[in-house]
Amino acid sequence: MLYIGVDLGTSAVKLLLMDEKGAIKKIVSKEYPLFFPHPGWSEQKPEDWFEQTMAGLKELVSDCDKASIAGISFGGQMHGLVVLDKEDKVIRPAILWNDGRTGEETDYLNQVIGKDKLSEYTANIAFAGFTAPKILWMKNKEPENFAKIEKIMLPKDYLAYKLSGVHCTDVSDASGMLLLDVKNRCWSDEMCEICGIRKEQLAQIFESYEVVGTLLPEIAEELGLSPEVKVIAGAGDNAAAAVGTGTVGDGMCNISLGTSGTIFISSRSFCVDSNNALHAFAHADGKYHLMGCMLSAASCNKWWMDDIIGTSDYAKEQAEITGLGENHVFFLPYLMGERSPHNNPNARGTFIGMTMDTTRADMTQAVLEGVAFALRDSFEVAKSLGIHIERTKICGGGAKSPLWKKIMANVLGIKVDMIESEEGPGYGGAILAAVGCGEFASVEEAADKLVKVVGTVEPDPELTAKYEERYQQFRQIYPACKELFDKII
Repeated sequence: MLYIGVDLGTSAVKLLLMDEKGAIKKIVSKEYPLFFPHPGWSEQKPEDWFEQTMAGLKELVSDCDKASIAGISFGGQMHGLVVLDKEDKVIRPAILWNDGRTGEETDYLNQVIGKDKLSEYTANIAFAGFTAPKILWMKNKEPENFAKIEKIMLPKDYLAYKLSGVHCTDVSDASGMLLLDVKNRCWSDEMCEICGIRKEQLAQIFESYEVVGTLLPEIAEELGLSPEVKVIAGAGDNAAAAVGTGTVGDGMCNISLGTSGTIFISSRSFCVDSNNALHAFAHADGKYHLMGCMLSAASCNKWWMDDIIGTSDYAKEQAEITGLGENHVFFLPYLMGERSPHNNPNARGTFIGMTMDTTRADMTQAVLEGVAFALRDSFEVAKSLGIHIERTKICGGGAKSPLWKKIMANVLGIKVDMIESEEGPGYGGAILAAVGCGEFASVEEAADKLVKVVGTVEPDPELTAKYEERYQQFRQIYPACKELFDKII
């Protein structure tokens, strides 16, 4: 049988076709625009997602045995606010995960409602990118649009609805809305009241591997597929990537170097750090996970390469880098503000330490190291909870760089495992589809059978020691700049 995984990213939708043995048969990618109506705002049109997903699906299945396709599932950008009216039409462009407009609403939730209450209701505190502050922003700034809301959805769930006709979500993605009682895997009455919404306006909750329905007849006909093809709930991009890298069960770790960067730690039991510096979310395997998320990771390198120095030859630029652990230039990678562990939408990207002999390679190196150091900030929070991590998987576009993997292994001081498929959320989505269709008894079983480690980057004790010294310097820069960021925005 064949299974489709749909990875709804920020720049493109990537569609993947996988067989029951985990082999990837075909990958298709379709881009769509990203809009910045005001500084710090970030929006997309859900209609663009659906249009390009349908185009991608047609291309994906064009030369396979369509009768063999059993199920489709998703991994998708989290936290985005999609609002539908009573006719299920999109009311306004989706407000995305990396949008920073909700400073006032976030402050209201954290300071007036209170972080303790939020943590009690949802296991998390408010971040500017989360969905609940966006709902409050609409209520405050666009009351006419707010009054039209019949359904509140997340990006990938809009696709699932368009394909199946079911208003659905899954526990992992819903965890990032600040509306879910994560521990009990149900909507929070208290948060609905705070946001001025009714539970009926929210989607039905599923586990990530559960079937929500089948393809609508008109969709099946347009794609040339059976209307019996199952639509499986799927997961938020990080949880889906974790499935795709085998980061399921207890005490496993995955680092994602995509547009955003995450450190993801799976757990059989529910736990929350005292400062809520890490997200405590439900996992796609039916259990839980902790996650630290930085808003700009591989996108920092893309910005530096494409927009600043104007080159597409990333490998050539990285080949010029020597002297790892000895760079005196530091980079704060907060180009879109920052989430974990600082939770500050006003934070900004910053270079510091340049001298007259600083080279282009030093600056490039600082960007790569800055992302690694920022991920270590979240890693340190996990260690403070008594979590012992000796190795991690790695995925995302940045994981294709051997140099960046080496930097990551030595900054964190742990082994970094590379897997056969680095397709992350799309592969995870296809695995969830396979589980939903009964190909495997559980997500853990599927991951164990399908995900294969093909190489490991070992940390070098001497280099790790050098990076330890550099990291201790790095972690002092943000506190020194924090008040300044508030003044210059």
